[in-house]
Amino acid sequence: MQRSSDIIGYSLRAKDGAIGSITDILFDDRHFGLRWVVIDTGTWLPGRKVLLPPTALGTPDPATREYPVDLTLSEIEDAPGLETDQPVSRQLETDIYGFYGWHPYWYGGYGYAMVGGVQPAGLTPGQTVDRQQAKLAQEQQKGDGHLHSVEEVTGYYVEATDDNIGHIEDFVIDESSWAVRYLVIDTKNWWPGKMVLISPDWLRGIAWTDGKVHVGVTRDKVKDSPEFDPSTTIDRKYEESIHAHYGYTPYWVGWA
Repeated sequence: MQRSSDIIGYSLRAKDGAIGSITDILFDDRHFGLRWVVIDTGTWLPGRKVLLPPTALGTPDPATREYPVDLTLSEIEDAPGLETDQPVSRQLETDIYGFYGWHPYWYGGYGYAMVGGVQPAGLTPGQTVDRQQAKLAQEQQKGDGHLHSVEEVTGYYVEATDDNIGHIEDFVIDESSWAVRYLVIDTKNWWPGKMVLISPDWLRGIAWTDGKVHVGVTRDKVKDSPEFDPSTTIDRKYEESIHAHYGYTPYWVGWA
């Protein structure tokens, strides 16, 4: 488990030199899976930003705050990059995966599991890959409305079933699955001095235009929940206490 605020700022190193540093992380709001890390190439390629799927990152070195990447500098330099601050389009995603020769995540590619082990992500029962490709082709020029930035969503207000409970301060990332496992909620404007964790699975909805997240628990439930200490490690015992308090089945139940 890593907080997004810790991951942002890490450097990336290719096989033959430094690439730059992570400036943002993009996640899919349908299941809070991480899709891309945004990399500022700094003085190497001034004014250029590139995208890499988090599954392309190797095991980080906490001492140097650096992720290795199994690519060369020339490969990354020639790859499609973010030239503007416009939303990431499916066309750009397709171009990036195609450039590196990786299967895209919507087909269960490059480190992402196929749905049920057999069916490409996004297909409905009986739908063929050709039909899905046609559907994707129609959307390629559009920004992906399901992709959101952790930098953008940090600060969103969080509404319980009966009132506001605070704002999103950070995200807890599970690096084993590259998923947002918890939202870190700062309740200081309502209940001073306390931070709590809320799972994205417990959300009732997100009002993107209003910058609000709605969660299906009461204020009192949040007030009495186990406190989150950012200086400590999140272990399974602590996770069990959170799920037991809110009455939700833990995400790991049923895992092989």
